[in-house]
Amino acid sequence: MARKQVQRALPETWDVSVTFAANGREGLQAIREGKGEVVLLDLTMPEMDGYEVLDCVRREGLKSLIIVISADIQPQARERVIQAGALELIKKPINKEKLDDVLRTFGLT
Repeated sequence: MARKQVQRALPETWDVSVTFAANGREGLQAIREGKGEVVLLDLTMPEMDGYEVLDCVRREGLKSLIIVISADIQPQARERVIQAGALELIKKPINKEKLDDVLRTFGLT
């Protein structure tokens, strides 16, 4: 359900291919395979959480622009994900206008 909500929040004119992952390990593998130029990453996932995915992406030098989506929007969580290489942290449930703003801010639309 959360994945569908995120997909519905994507800009209608954004011509992208969307890949979903059921957990952090699948997500990291998709990024390794080049399926994650732009990644919308949840922090709370089974097998490997979003923080671990961010750490692996940074450690492995993978080229992905990552926007974190989480219910945990405490300043410490935002600071941690930004330091780990994320572009931004967006509150879940996702707000279409906020996602549009972030995508525009980073020149992704």
